[in-house]
Amino acid sequence: MFNLLKYWLNNSINVLECQLVLVLGIISLAMPKVLIVEDEIQIAKMYQLKLETSGFEVQTAFNGADGLRVAENFKPELIMLDLMMPVMDGGEMLKALRAKKWGANIRVIILTNISRDEAPTSMRLLNVDRYIIKAHYTPSQVVDIVNEVLRTKAPS
Repeated sequence: MFNLLKYWLNNSINVLECQLVLVLGIISLAMPKVLIVEDEIQIAKMYQLKLETSGFEVQTAFNGADGLRVAENFKPELIMLDLMMPVMDGGEMLKALRAKKWGANIRVIILTNISRDEAPTSMRLLNVDRYIIKAHYTPSQVVDIVNEVLRTKAPS
């Protein structure tokens, strides 16, 4: 009888572990994926925390070159992209992203402190969903904008 009880406990724990893995897998499948590409680590972490607590799966990169690599592996639904960064700036990253078949339709929000007038004019041709000046929006407002962009049809 002891062996039977031991077997049942072991199998029950395994069943519970399997159920937990299944539930966590379903939850992660339902969470929209957002990539934050921002060279200021504290700002990136602030947005990451706000998005994660709002139900998003988030990864970060701290320059455009790393952002491209992360985007290719992570497959985000949306990228929040700063413009002024080392190694590869946001404009270069966006141009490279749009040149890739896998990156052509990823939603992009430019999140920067550069005014639209100071941004490269080529940005308008690279299918950007929104252009946000960081200093003008709270993190909660940025999350609202992310939700809004993900709910709307991508521009063609």
